[in-house]
Amino acid sequence: MNYESFFEGQLEALRAEGRYRVFTDIERHRGAFPRARRHAEDGSDPCDVTVWCSNDYLGMGQFPPVLEAMHAALDQCGAGAGGTRNISGTNHHHVLLERELADLHGKEAALLFTSGYVSNWAALSTLAARIPNCAVLSDESNHASMIEGIRHSRAEKILFAHNDPEDLNRRLAALPADRPKLVAFESVYSMDGDIAPIAELCDVAEAHGAMTYLDEVHAVGLYGPRGGGISEREGLAHRLTVIEGTLGKAFGVMGGYIAASDALCDFVRSFASGFIFTTALPPAVAAGAATSIRHLKTSQVERERQRDRVAKVRAGLDAAGIPHLANPSHIVPVMVGDPVHCKQISDTLLDEFGIYVQPINYPTVARGTERLRITPSPIHSDADIDHLLTSLGKVWARCGRSRMVA
Repeated sequence: MNYESFFEGQLEALRAEGRYRVFTDIERHRGAFPRARRHAEDGSDPCDVTVWCSNDYLGMGQFPPVLEAMHAALDQCGAGAGGTRNISGTNHHHVLLERELADLHGKEAALLFTSGYVSNWAALSTLAARIPNCAVLSDESNHASMIEGIRHSRAEKILFAHNDPEDLNRRLAALPADRPKLVAFESVYSMDGDIAPIAELCDVAEAHGAMTYLDEVHAVGLYGPRGGGISEREGLAHRLTVIEGTLGKAFGVMGGYIAASDALCDFVRSFASGFIFTTALPPAVAAGAATSIRHLKTSQVERERQRDRVAKVRAGLDAAGIPHLANPSHIVPVMVGDPVHCKQISDTLLDEFGIYVQPINYPTVARGTERLRITPSPIHSDADIDHLLTSLGKVWARCGRSRMVA
């Protein structure tokens, strides 16, 4: 077999479909967010761009106290953790961060992982694999990390219709009452920005004796009086068996975690290969995350400002007739509906207007629902928003995309 030809052929097929992904080489500068420097592939001089697709939702990756905490921990502890948590890598900063996370969600304990993907994969695969005869009820729109974790467990997976408690109830009712069951779903879904009916899903799960696993990755830091996510905002955290989150989005650093009972966290710690065999987060990262969490437990400024920015962008899109999905979250999906046009719009915004927003194509979203995923931050100014809306309107017209009728 000619392996190189195979690789090239597969890549060419992606290009022909308009789905080939190109990384934009940008350089963030401290204190300049949402500005960044773009380094062009052709070697021309770097230029400034405004980032509109960052998951650093609140700009905490640029927050001076976070950076100061990271510098202090770096000077105190050095660069790396020194190994896996089990052998030589548990640093006091990890312990302090897990305490902050357990407190954030009102749980007995928390457990750190190297990313949100790994925390979902490791926790779900371990729970579903090691609980005898466990059935996993998974929302059909769950993230790839959840899907992979469930698949790796080899437990029976049963899909239920997206955000549909009645369908979940039907599927749970078809299972033996005494069979172990785990219901896995998200709070804020990252591409459509819709929010799960957590209370109703918990009602159904509890009625059938099922555990609940809630992914709050796109909600922690952003919702609730202390940034504990949708479950905190709605007073439901105590009803969730496991709350999973990330440190790499609204908290501005990197890493993932679960928060649950002492026994459950210890169980995952003791049996999850994705935890046991992975080098721990650098202490400086843990220190920065803990500082970010502590700040957002008390400050409402960032959340309130972000909501204002989101509302202003949505109002401007409505006024311009540019279609976007209505949802109650901070995510603004501008619907293009074609992979080639989606990339063309993205490229033109970047090349001609200095606006960086990535195209979202299949398999991240379904074919025919290609979009630009805009994430306004509290740091985007009125001028930034006006420039985005004006530029998008020009490119939209140039590409011949249809507009909403008022």
